Amino acid sequence: MSNYLAQKICIGGQCIDGPLPTGPKGINTIGDLVNRVVQFLIPLAAVILLLVFIWGGYDFMMSQGNPERVKSAQAKLTTGVIGLVLLLLSFAVVRLISSIFGLGGGII
Repeated sequence: MSNYLAQKICIGGQCIDGPLPTGPKGINTIGDLVNRVVQFLIPLAAVILLLVFIWGGYDFMMSQGNPERVKSAQAKLTTGVIGLVLLLLSFAVVRLISSIFGLGGGII
C-alpha cells in the first residue's frame, strides 16, 4: 500500500520520481502532504466564513423588520458562529495531532 503513495519508486533498477517536490522544503511523507493541504484549507475556510458573516449581516440589515427575513438572517449568522467554532476546533486538533506525532510543528 505504501508504494502507491511513494514519491519515488524503483523497479528493476529504473526509478520514477513523483510530481511533488522533495527535499528539506518538499513533501517527503504523508504528514508533509497533510500539512500542505491544511495550510491551504484553513485560510480558505476563514474566507468563506467571512463571506457568510457578511451575507448574514447584509440580510439582517435589509430585512426591514420582516420577521421571516430576520429569522433567515439570524440563521445565517448562527451558521457562521458554528462554522467559526468548528474552524478553531479543527485548527487546534491539527496542531495537537501534529505535535503528538512530531510532524514538524504542525501548520503555521
